Amino acid sequence: MAADNGTPEAGLFTTLKTLSSNLLAIVQTRLELLSTDVAEERQRLLTLLVMALVALFCLGVGVLLLALLIVIALWESHRLYALGGMIVLFLGAGAAVGWLAVQKSRNQPRLFDASISELAKDRQDLTSGS
Repeated sequence: MAADNGTPEAGLFTTLKTLSSNLLAIVQTRLELLSTDVAEERQRLLTLLVMALVALFCLGVGVLLLALLIVIALWESHRLYALGGMIVLFLGAGAAVGWLAVQKSRNQPRLFDASISELAKDRQDLTSGS
């Protein structure tokens, strides 16, 4: 009967129910966004890993065969120069790729960046509404 009369208890209960419903909706949306971020990141990393492994295998076999070809071609006249050149080339390439990998890992966006920014907006909206 108190709810029918429009008493303050009924208004407070309705307000609390609406507030908790809104908060649950916000949490559900953010969790869905977070799970989407995790799934996308996992898929991206898995694809990147497979591509990197295939590329490394193919490049490794190709480089090994190239080095072998150069050493065999120059075996009679300049075998030490050929081996030294291959060593310098491989060490230089390895150092360059390692440096590029470090730079790429430093410049990658933060994990869950979209989720964190949305949660920050929600937090700002809730504190400004108080």
